[in-house]
Amino acid sequence: MSAKTTYKWIGSSPVRPDGVDKVTGRANFGADHSEPGMIYGKVLRSPIAHGRIQSINLTPALQVPGVLAAICGDDFPDADAVQGMSSGESPADMRDIARNVMARDKVLYHGHPIAAVAAMSPEIADEALKHIQVTYEALPPVLNLDQAMAKDAPLLHEDQITRGLPKKPTQASNIAAVLNLKRGDLETGFSQADIIIEETYTTPTAHQGYIEPHAVIARCNEDGRAAIWCCTQGPFVVRSLSAQVLGWDMGRIKVTPSEIGGGFGGKTTIYLEPLAVKLAEKSGRPVKMVMSREDVFRATGPTSASRTHVKLGMNKAGKITAADVKLECEAGAFKGSPMQTACMTALTCYDLENFNITGYDVVVNKPKAAAYRAPGAPLTAFAVESAIDQAAKRLGLDPIDIRLNNAAKEGTVAPYGAKFPPIGLVETLQAAKAHPHYCAPLKPNQGRGIASGFWFNAGMQSSAAINLNENGTATVITASPDIGGSRASMALMTAETLGIPYADVNAIVADTEAAGYCDVTGGSRTTFATGRAVIMAAEKVIVSLRERAAALWELKPEQVEWRDGQAHPDSEASAGADIKPLSLAELALSAAKTGGPISAKASLTAQGAGGGFGTQICDVEVDPETGKTEIIRFTVIQDAGKAIHRAYVEGQLQGGAVQGIGWALNEEYIYDEKGCMQNASFLDYRMPVALDLPMIDTVIVEVPNPNHPFGVRGVGETPIVPALAAVANAIDSAVDARMTDLPINPPKLLKQLSTA
Repeated sequence: MSAKTTYKWIGSSPVRPDGVDKVTGRANFGADHSEPGMIYGKVLRSPIAHGRIQSINLTPALQVPGVLAAICGDDFPDADAVQGMSSGESPADMRDIARNVMARDKVLYHGHPIAAVAAMSPEIADEALKHIQVTYEALPPVLNLDQAMAKDAPLLHEDQITRGLPKKPTQASNIAAVLNLKRGDLETGFSQADIIIEETYTTPTAHQGYIEPHAVIARCNEDGRAAIWCCTQGPFVVRSLSAQVLGWDMGRIKVTPSEIGGGFGGKTTIYLEPLAVKLAEKSGRPVKMVMSREDVFRATGPTSASRTHVKLGMNKAGKITAADVKLECEAGAFKGSPMQTACMTALTCYDLENFNITGYDVVVNKPKAAAYRAPGAPLTAFAVESAIDQAAKRLGLDPIDIRLNNAAKEGTVAPYGAKFPPIGLVETLQAAKAHPHYCAPLKPNQGRGIASGFWFNAGMQSSAAINLNENGTATVITASPDIGGSRASMALMTAETLGIPYADVNAIVADTEAAGYCDVTGGSRTTFATGRAVIMAAEKVIVSLRERAAALWELKPEQVEWRDGQAHPDSEASAGADIKPLSLAELALSAAKTGGPISAKASLTAQGAGGGFGTQICDVEVDPETGKTEIIRFTVIQDAGKAIHRAYVEGQLQGGAVQGIGWALNEEYIYDEKGCMQNASFLDYRMPVALDLPMIDTVIVEVPNPNHPFGVRGVGETPIVPALAAVANAIDSAVDARMTDLPINPPKLLKQLSTA
């Protein structure tokens, strides 16, 4: 298949399979599901950012008429006894997940769940929460990296010992882990530099900003089994994590994913699901729970705030001679920031001989960090790509030429040790330089920024099944929730492999009992990994079809070829014989005579995801009187390996860039001195809307990934990575103001302009 250079369906942009249901309102999202006899659950959340729970009394809440159940940490297994590791896009400790779902001895952020109730109506549940009696011992909150890393800092976890140091410490710390990656000799590298850029860059806590809040319905049956309906990026992850938090065998739980109104990594873990199951078990009724937007902001995982110090050496020819990167990354209330991936991606766009990268995973009294589109990569890309731009400016060199001069290519060994197969960074840079955008004229107070970025892309586990119907149409079944168009990509790959029309393929997202295991839709893995499972299943179907045709023709299967959706006898078998090709529809119709229904399944742990590289061009116009920055032109160039559904790929590139633009210019969590978030609404948490943006141009580069039959690389993560630096570099180009602290909002920019 990889040798085929032209395709009938791959690379086209047909109508999306789920489009009609979504525009007509028939599609069921998380909060749309209902069950007979359903009641409503609500969560009591901590009013303080840090404190010990001295007592919880649920009895007054249970006495409110219409309340059927109330729970707290005592209703779950001891968190210290929870065994196993979580699965999903970002590894995390199950003990921490259990304590994040429901607080035990301490509350660790404003909004931390401490109890929950289920009642006949949402209003009654809200009233019941007011009757729960909780006493706290308030503790000083730790709200930023400086406070957390201070020698006398209040400890969030008295048993947390820093991991990753050469010698294991004996004292507890808010630094959960340290990571170091290095190669070559820094001292020698810096001695060869003609200039050295040294700067510190910071990024704020930011949320994924999905439109649909978390929602779940749970039902417990008389046989002790539970059914969960929820909006999630991974139903098997919900099953596994919920079972571990509840102390159940996971075979007792069935999870059905709803349609999902955005996730971007933020729905790869659990929040409400175990609570709903426990309330359903206690009440004997199905329980529905839906977060408010304020709950989403205060109590679900944003990405980490960070501080990155970069020291970059470069010679006059524009060659990087050495790089030293130090990253400090907020994990929120529990360890597990994206510090590791931030370090691994920091310098991966470049082929360097001398570097040192050190990362620190630091806990603070904020919500536990969750994955957000290329977790960690935008943090260090902002710093490194800004420093490279500063070096280009000082040397008077073209910023694309500098990147080309240092670009990773096939054979480059990444900082984390992998040797790259064919990759497309150089091609994206060349496409950027040749693009009309790059040489378009600029007016006063307008500037242009360049940045590149990388994301690994993931493989992980996937399964698929294909069933042929009697009329020759096909149903492809996976458990990968469709966030960015995976139904269409699965249907396209099935149609291309079987040689049938795209319209003849129905792609289904099934529950955990109807489909084989699939890891989360995240990490840009679904079209690559689940797609490979689909192709494998389709190839098994073709083997069966050839066998059926051989039986009808009284030939051996090896004498039958499959081309363009038909079985053909090979040249030897057809010589002198009048054998007409058999279509898939004809073979499906005669299946009862040749062995029964035709179907196939495939499962794999996909290897060789193929790194994703991209380059972006951003033009801005800055009003020096107000500090307002307007994005006036933006182009995203990215290596997709092979675009399966071209319009969906373009949409991913545009969407990732928009999120990066928002993070660069406006988005941040704002806390008061007590650790209470002050902008927990879409009114105050300023995400970009259509009026804030130009039409974003896209250029799809296709350097095939040799580890996929169609050459696929994941595309969903990479486009957010360069965007932060592209915007900052454009602003510096426009008004000669190097902004190192995001977001670059008007007050900050005006202050910088006034001191320049």
